[in-house]
Amino acid sequence: RPILAVGSNEYEARTGRTCKPPPQSTRRKNFEFEPLSTTALILEDRPSNLPAKSTEEALRHRQEYDEMVAEAKKREIKEAHKRKRIMKERFKQEENIASAMVIWINEILPNWEGMRTTRRVRELWWQGLPPSVRGKVWSLAIGNELNITHELYEIFLSRAKERWRSFSEPHSENDIEDAGVSVADREASLELIKLDISRTFPSFYIFQKGGPYHDLLHSVLGAYTCYRPDVGYVQGMSFIAAVLILNLEEADAFIAFANLLNKPCQLAFFRVDHSMMLKYFATFEVFFEENLPKLFLHFKSYSLTPDIYLIDWIFTLYSKSLPLDLACRVWDVFCRDGEEFLFRTGLGILRLYEDVLLQMDFIHIAQFLTKLPEDITSEKLFSCIAAIQMQNSNKKWAQVSENNVVKC
Repeated sequence: RPILAVGSNEYEARTGRTCKPPPQSTRRKNFEFEPLSTTALILEDRPSNLPAKSTEEALRHRQEYDEMVAEAKKREIKEAHKRKRIMKERFKQEENIASAMVIWINEILPNWEGMRTTRRVRELWWQGLPPSVRGKVWSLAIGNELNITHELYEIFLSRAKERWRSFSEPHSENDIEDAGVSVADREASLELIKLDISRTFPSFYIFQKGGPYHDLLHSVLGAYTCYRPDVGYVQGMSFIAAVLILNLEEADAFIAFANLLNKPCQLAFFRVDHSMMLKYFATFEVFFEENLPKLFLHFKSYSLTPDIYLIDWIFTLYSKSLPLDLACRVWDVFCRDGEEFLFRTGLGILRLYEDVLLQMDFIHIAQFLTKLPEDITSEKLFSCIAAIQMQNSNKKWAQVSENNVVKC
């Protein structure tokens, strides 16, 4: 009868036991190992003290075994094809990145002002920036309207370090007010930074205490609270600073961070300017109703307003809600298109999960949008974002937003 053959070395490695044959009287001549699986048992003869298999049973066992082997082979072939497809896609993606990198370095960056708005560059930009040029392109696209220099960063970093040192020291009466912000408020900001850093990308050790980027993130955020005491530190900022630190040198990350937070949308949210925030929510809802009328009415029926899910997305520029590589691709196009793309991305997410959300009630929708599925892919999301039309009655985002300012 056929049996599964296993070498003694393999057997010993798998079981941890020495492969010694049992006494001659208790084994069959062709049975030189103990069964390792139920598959083997199907094909073995029964012990001599039990009735032998009938011909029908033996044939059935043989058929079952053949079916199991065929199924296993099918699975192996399927897995092999899947691995091959994944490797092929990865190789193609790497080739595209390498090719795009050459174009960005040799053609676009040296002629930035003349090429940045061309159709070719915009299309290439949409596909995602190569990691090697991402930081440089972000810096150029964000700009430096605040005219911050590396030296200015060092000045504010020194002030932040002085503040940290003075925590344990008593304050003089002259220190009660500093640039219109109380010492207590400033210290509260600096303390909140310490607390928040440990919550920033918690799965990445690099930002945790003792990690290589912990102090760097602390420095950038601390310097910002001294540079903009009127804004201070707000939860969510740590994620934005962390993404910039991963793509830029320290001082350049601070420059991009300060300029990014000075944009109208970010400033409105981080300063909790209610009238401006309401304007953004109202504008978002205009395009929500235009693009996803069924889901819009579903949300309306539960009085589920945009602030419930949009605030967290905007505060962290999706870096907390989406996988980091996908969040960076959102940032790529955000740097190209400005604030409009943040809200277009939000609508893209809603479109992607529309069928799921239509089956949910208020609580489950809020929970789902607060913690999005981890398996969300770049291709699927950007396909949904591309399908979102940012026009309403022939008016674009900026025009609709302007009208909502008047209403507010």
